[in-house]
Amino acid sequence: MNQKVNIGIVQMSCTDNIEANFEKATVKIRETAAQGAQIICLQELFRSLYFCDIEDHKNFELAESIPGPSTETLGSLAKELGVVIIASLFEKRAHGLYHNTTAVLDADGTYLGKYRKMHIPDDPGYYEKFYFTPGDAPNGETGEIADPIGYRTFNTKFAKIGVLICWDQWYPEAARITSLMGAEILFYPTAIGWDVNETDPVINDEQYGAWQTIQRGHAVANGVYVVSVNRVGKEGDQEFWGGSFIANPHGRLLYQAPHNKEIMHVQELDLQKLDHYRTTWPFFRDRRVDSYQPILKRYIDSK
Repeated sequence: MNQKVNIGIVQMSCTDNIEANFEKATVKIRETAAQGAQIICLQELFRSLYFCDIEDHKNFELAESIPGPSTETLGSLAKELGVVIIASLFEKRAHGLYHNTTAVLDADGTYLGKYRKMHIPDDPGYYEKFYFTPGDAPNGETGEIADPIGYRTFNTKFAKIGVLICWDQWYPEAARITSLMGAEILFYPTAIGWDVNETDPVINDEQYGAWQTIQRGHAVANGVYVVSVNRVGKEGDQEFWGGSFIANPHGRLLYQAPHNKEIMHVQELDLQKLDHYRTTWPFFRDRRVDSYQPILKRYIDSK
């Protein structure tokens, strides 16, 4: 059985013009689909500049309901083109309650649901805790969620996928849980860059290297493909480093985008090979689930 799927990634720059950004993304989705892409992933918060570099209540006006106007438009586009679209949006859940959320539209235009970012950073230039509430965690006793918008997978027409968002990519627990739910491909819509005031090229290289390495490690540890899609361009004090990439389940780079250019890329992935990777290196088989209780603690005092 042919289980090959063409993954499309869109790495682009943004401006303060919401409509222009959305139109640009739409055009690039069309162009990527024309190149044969079946699942197309956009970068984190593609509709706007990365507004979390400052704390400004006016930025809450950028948020929208999900499902809502953007998912309706993208759902129609997905149906027209016969592609799956992964779209990162700023969600208004209720008055005073907002999330960093990614919606998935299936190839027939169906809204499959959303994932709400679970790990929220608060660093210079990335003041996301000011804006976003974390996603909903499972019940500690049953592992169930009444409204499962935390870790989850999506059964699309072409593959069973998992979606995590930016800061989530530093946490092996998030990748592990989503993979255990059956994800064949992990997607990471992302917005990350270098501080323009940092002039040491070694530090910049190390930061990008760490970012890519840990995600390639998720691919290896879980026997999945990893697709990470970043933005480019200078915004405020950040030079977004692009470098979007696709890695196979041994962590080998199948593609890496440049740091300073907008790109669209289509990569064929063979899902049938997942069985080979997981039986050759059977990490799931050898997990000692009976020994992992300490990981539920914030910190373990060894005194």
